[in-house]
Amino acid sequence: MSGIRVLVVGASIAGPALAHWLRRWGAEVTVVERMPELRPGGQAVDARGVAREVIGRMGLAAAVRAACTDTAGAHTVDADGQVLETFRAEDDGGDGYIADIEILRGDLSRVLYDDTRDGVEYVFGDWVAELAQDVDGVDVVFAGGARRRFDLVVGADGLHSAVRAMVFGPHERFLRHLGHVLAFYSVPNEFGLDRWLLEYQEPGRSALLRPVQDATRAMAMFGFASPDFDVDHRDVAAQKRLLRERVAGLGWLTPDVLAHLDDAPDFYLDQVAQVVMDRWSSGRVGLLGDAAFSSSPLSGQGTGLALVGACVLAGELAAAGWDPDTGFARYEARMRPFVEANQEIGRLNARSRDVRGPDAEPGPDFTGEWFVELVGRALNGVELPDYAGVPDTAAPIRS
Repeated sequence: MSGIRVLVVGASIAGPALAHWLRRWGAEVTVVERMPELRPGGQAVDARGVAREVIGRMGLAAAVRAACTDTAGAHTVDADGQVLETFRAEDDGGDGYIADIEILRGDLSRVLYDDTRDGVEYVFGDWVAELAQDVDGVDVVFAGGARRRFDLVVGADGLHSAVRAMVFGPHERFLRHLGHVLAFYSVPNEFGLDRWLLEYQEPGRSALLRPVQDATRAMAMFGFASPDFDVDHRDVAAQKRLLRERVAGLGWLTPDVLAHLDDAPDFYLDQVAQVVMDRWSSGRVGLLGDAAFSSSPLSGQGTGLALVGACVLAGELAAAGWDPDTGFARYEARMRPFVEANQEIGRLNARSRDVRGPDAEPGPDFTGEWFVELVGRALNGVELPDYAGVPDTAAPIRS
C-alpha cells in the first residue's frame, strides 16, 4: 500500500468511482456522505463512448448491465398519446437518444458502493465542517466532531459542493443557470409502460415517463423553462410547490403523474446548471464530477464525465507519486477538452428548449457536420491511458 490517505466527499457516483481507482492504486480511502444512506432512485443515467470502456476496466460491466433499466427505446407522443417519433436503444451504436446502458442513478451508485465497501471506509450521516491545509496535508473537522488528517481531499459532492464553497468561493461564482429546471420522482406504473420511454413536450415544458427494472414502478420527469431559480436545493416543500405551479395545465398524463407527487420517496428538483471553473484544484484539495465541471443533465454526459474523471484523476495522482501539483495538473489537462465539448452539448440542448418569441433567433441546427464532430469529441474526446508502471495493489475486483 502507498500509505496515502485520501478523503473523498460524496457517495453518489463520482465519489465511489474514484474510491475504486484510488484503492486500486494503493491509497487508503475514506468516503464521507452527508445522507444517512445511499439515495435510491433518481433520474436514469447512461454510459456512452469512453465511459463504457471505464466500466469495463473497472470489471463492472456485468454488474452494471444487470442493474440497467432494459429500456428498448423512446417514443415522443402527442397529448392523446399517439406516437410522433421513435428512437431505439441500438441507434447510433448504442450512443443515440437512448443509450444501450441506461441505469437509475441510485442503482449505479449501489453497484459502485458494493464494489468498494470492503476495501474503503464509508462514513454516512456526516460531512466536512472545517478544512485547513498546509504543505504536508489537510486537517478536517467533521460535523460529528471527529478531527482527522489526510494527504489529499477530493470534493465529489455534486452541483452544490460544500468543498468547492469552502476552498474556492461561493456557488454563484461558478454556477451557470441554463434557464431550465428538471424534477424526477418514482410513481406506480399505472400507465402500461413496457420497456419504452414516453415523452410529451409543449413549448417550454415537458413530461416524461420511463420504465425501471421493477415493472410495478416507473420514473417520472418534468422539465420547464425558468429564466431564474431561487429555490433552496434542500427545501423540498418549496420545490414541490414550484413544480405544481409551473406544470399546471400541461397536457397528456400530467395530472395523473402529479397525483403521486406527495407520496414519492425519492423526489428531486434542481436547476439545469453547469459549473465553470478556471481550475479544479487548490493545493491538496481537488474537485471531481459535478462539483468541478457539471455539464448539466441536458448534456446526457454527467455520469460519463464522473466515471472517466475518476479514472483519470486517480491514475494521474498515482502516476505522479501522489504529488498533488503534478497529478491534479495532468488530470485537468487531460480532461478539460472533453469537459468543454460536453458542456457545449448541454448549452446547445438548453437553447433548443428555450421558448422563443416571434423576433427571437432560431434555435441550434443539429444537422451539420460541426455537430457530428462535436458529439464525437463529447463521447470519445479523451485519451484513457493504461497508467503503465502504476502498481495495482488492490484485491481482485468483483465483476
